[in-house]
Amino acid sequence: MSKLRTGAIVPVKTFSKAKTRLNLSYEKTEDLCKMMLDEVLQTISQSSVIEKIAVVSKDESALKIGKKFNVVEIYDENEDGVNSAVSIADKYFLDKGFDATIVLPQDLPLMQTEDIQTLYDFHMSNRCVLVVPSRKFDGTNALFRTPVNVMETHYDEDSYKIHLTIANNKSSKAALVLIRRIMLDVDEPSDLQIILKHSNPSISKTLENLLT
Repeated sequence: MSKLRTGAIVPVKTFSKAKTRLNLSYEKTEDLCKMMLDEVLQTISQSSVIEKIAVVSKDESALKIGKKFNVVEIYDENEDGVNSAVSIADKYFLDKGFDATIVLPQDLPLMQTEDIQTLYDFHMSNRCVLVVPSRKFDGTNALFRTPVNVMETHYDEDSYKIHLTIANNKSSKAALVLIRRIMLDVDEPSDLQIILKHSNPSISKTLENLLT
């Protein structure tokens, strides 16, 4: 099977509105979001699977971070949620003739390039959907789709089950893929403790400063 032209979609909510369940101050929340986005984009940019990254956000700070990694910056004027943001990026990748996309959130600081490769290697055909759930199995932490428009996304709706159901209904080969570091996202204080335990020294130091 020939290599698919694959793009990465990273929707980024305005930092000041993100991660409210962490109960951090505005400044610490923004610092945490910036750190995680930087880590995620660095990892994706080093992946041989990904040809281009699109960051979709209304937050100028997020788009500025994206410039470091030569991403496609898509300004999300209305900020109508993740599904809308992904739809905007889908149009870009369709217009550019891409075969596949992987949707990844900004809060996966432990993810490594080999995790992206592992996910890609699971694709079974040129019509395929792969879902990596969150650690608590209450969301979708990575979504591989080929072709790009094989299905719309349904985040914030018990999404991993819905994504698999819709993919199967559209006669696509679909699979649930468990990749530990992709499953570890950051939504609650307990998540930060897990990340702190398993992250590299630079991330650990940043988190320790945020939590003190």
